[in-house]
This record gives sequence, structure tokens and C-alpha cells, in this order.
Amino acid sequence: MFKEFKDFALKGNVLDMAVGIIIGAAFGTIVQSLVKDVIMPPIGLLLGEVDFSELFIVLKEGVKNAGPYTTLKDAASAGAVTLNYGLFINNIVSFLIVAFAVFLIVKGFQQLKKKEVPVAAEVTTKDCPYCLSKIPIKATKCAHCTSAL
Repeated sequence: MFKEFKDFALKGNVLDMAVGIIIGAAFGTIVQSLVKDVIMPPIGLLLGEVDFSELFIVLKEGVKNAGPYTTLKDAASAGAVTLNYGLFINNIVSFLIVAFAVFLIVKGFQQLKKKEVPVAAEVTTKDCPYCLSKIPIKATKCAHCTSAL
């Protein structure tokens, strides 16, 4: 059973998939930083200095402290139940960026495949003009109908 597992785990597809998952996780971290640190601040500035990660609605006041809460962290520490729609907006933007990046990568690979010119196989046979059988290209007489070529 250990040998079968080793054979399965060391197959190329499994290793390629593992590498893809690791790179995907790292790419996700980069995209989250891009959204949080680069894209959302200018958008928030254009919309009146709104920090999307701090947009929330209090559904139930906290038991430790009563509202109003200025930050999501304050609401969470007070034990308030919140609807965090700002974080949801950030996640939507992150998803759109990841989806667009994957689209560009797939499109690039497809264009590379189209540019690859298939190598023509060397022609080694021809058709006999009399019986239409396949015969070697250097043949001077058909092996099927014995016609002279």
C-alpha cells in the first residue's frame, strides 16, 4: 500500500497540482495586498475618504460597550454583531482581479499554442495511380497490382 501511495504521490500531475496550489496561494496573498493597499485607498479617496474595510452595519449592540462604534475592531471587541459589507466589497474586487489575471494567463497560453507550427511528418508513402494502394515513395512497381510506375 505504501508503494502504491508513493507511485501516486510522485506522479507528475500530482506534483504539478501541488506546485500550482502553492503558487496560487502566494498569488492570492499578492492580490489581497494589491486590493487592500493599492486599489481601494484611491477609490475610497475618490468617494470621500471612505475606507471600505471599515464599512459595517451594527445588527446587535455589544454586551461590553454600547455603540456607536467608529471602527470594526471596536465593534468586535465590544462583542457587537456586525454586517461587514465593506470587507465583502474588497473581496469582490479581489476576485475580479484574480479572475482577470487568470483570463490573461489562459489567453496567453492559447496564443502560444496557436503560434506553434506543427512539424510536418516526413512523407514515406504514395498512392498507386492504378489501384490506389499505399506504396513506398521510391517504389517503381506496385506490390498490390504489379503495375509499373
